[in-house]
Amino acid sequence: MTRIWLLRHAEAEGNLYRRIHGCTDSGLTEFGRRQLKPLGERFERVPLDAVYASDLRRAQETARALAEPKGLPVRILPGLREVNMGAWEDQCWGYVARFDPAQYHAMNKDPEKFTVPGCEPYDVSVRRILAAIRQIAAENPGGEAAAVAHGCIIRLLLARLLGVPSNQIWSVPHGDNTCVAELEVEDGAIRLLRYNDNSHLPEELSAFAREDWWKKEETTDGRDLYYLPMDVASVEGGRTYLRRYRETWIASHGTDLGFSDVYLTKARASALADPMTVLEVYAGETPCGMLELSPHKGAGEGAGHITLLFLERDFRDRGLGVQLLGQATSYYRKLGRKFLRLHVSDTNIKALKFYQTWGFRRADTEPDSFGETYVMEKPL
Repeated sequence: MTRIWLLRHAEAEGNLYRRIHGCTDSGLTEFGRRQLKPLGERFERVPLDAVYASDLRRAQETARALAEPKGLPVRILPGLREVNMGAWEDQCWGYVARFDPAQYHAMNKDPEKFTVPGCEPYDVSVRRILAAIRQIAAENPGGEAAAVAHGCIIRLLLARLLGVPSNQIWSVPHGDNTCVAELEVEDGAIRLLRYNDNSHLPEELSAFAREDWWKKEETTDGRDLYYLPMDVASVEGGRTYLRRYRETWIASHGTDLGFSDVYLTKARASALADPMTVLEVYAGETPCGMLELSPHKGAGEGAGHITLLFLERDFRDRGLGVQLLGQATSYYRKLGRKFLRLHVSDTNIKALKFYQTWGFRRADTEPDSFGETYVMEKPL
């Protein structure tokens, strides 16, 4: 009999940015890296013979917290990787919930009916994770191993082991980041002893303790944003753009002195060249903000420049702004950029705190008409 500890990876960018990172490769967040310490402590006295991880970076980073203290290598097993979401990969959860609600419901409530173009079929996913678990058992007969995989694929396995059909998967709770399932495998038969165990995490390090989407029937809490090209060419769109930009200017400088319609002219030229550089931010059907990117600024240095990040007043102080950073990250990674860059006035304390919270550090200081502007950067 082989004992296998099956773990979900620590919090990763897709979890933070509320994007669909099925087979999209992304790393852990700073919060996720903090989760690794109690996870490693949980397994200090567990006599592991092997540690496995999917071929995605977030799983491998998590697996190293178990393997390295024991002097073990992390064995890469592609069968542990997340379900491929096909055309949904790296899309916002808010977008698919709004524009493809039937498939969104299927993915959450009856994955056998999930048929997004290019996705991995339900039965293929289930066979794959079962084969991976049996492979680990065969390679460690009579031993003990840990395997780091992903939320959706683990949930499909749990449902199969619990005898839950696809159309009742709602009865299998989602698992927190770093949660643990304990399996016993003998002669190919898999027995589930426990699952979704996050008892090693203090409340302040539980991703689920600060969220409630996983408790809801439709697994959404109204906080998933999405982005559409903003119509800055129209009169009304131009007015909205200028109002938002002026409000941001005043917040930065304490006055609208120096503000000009030239910013709208530049935005219109940018949107004409690439509509995804000037975006309206939506929560459900409600426009709630704006994101403007300038891909040509700093391109030679590998930078992806954020010109403006804005949320309407009713949507501030709700932890939503980080999702806009996720959209910028997705856009610039596709262009091969190495870091995000933006400018913040030295007097805009609230903005500085926000960007520092999400990993930006001051790279330079530039003079301006109102004092100094900090050049802030974040690695991609």
